[in-house]
Amino acid sequence: MTKGQQGDAGQCAGAGGAVEDVFALLGKRWNGVILASLMNGPGRFAELGRAVNGISERMLADRLAELGEAGLVSREVDTGPPLRVTYLLTPAGEALRPALEELGSWAEQFLGAARQGACPTVRQPKVANPRNA
Repeated sequence: MTKGQQGDAGQCAGAGGAVEDVFALLGKRWNGVILASLMNGPGRFAELGRAVNGISERMLADRLAELGEAGLVSREVDTGPPLRVTYLLTPAGEALRPALEELGSWAEQFLGAARQGACPTVRQPKVANPRNA
């Protein structure tokens, strides 16, 4: 390998700022699962707690606040009565759908992570691709 080739390889060694930023947020335990749960539609706090198996109420509150600060989740309060708080994806959060669907497909293929009927999921009904017809 020449010195120039080593320099090129060294440039590729880092993941890059954008990828590092994504995984700094989505790589935290629970964040991706919370987002995947909300891709099924808006949810209240208790519903999300049940959908995200093993998360504590404190951690769920912290993660929802973090995802809100990142602009991925919004919190809507209906003063009622009774008072209801609903969490839903923002347009930026919804824009993650294709990436999370691809990660789910990859996990099913390479990690054997298929869980039929399990929640959360980002699977959508498949539509025929006109290019494959």
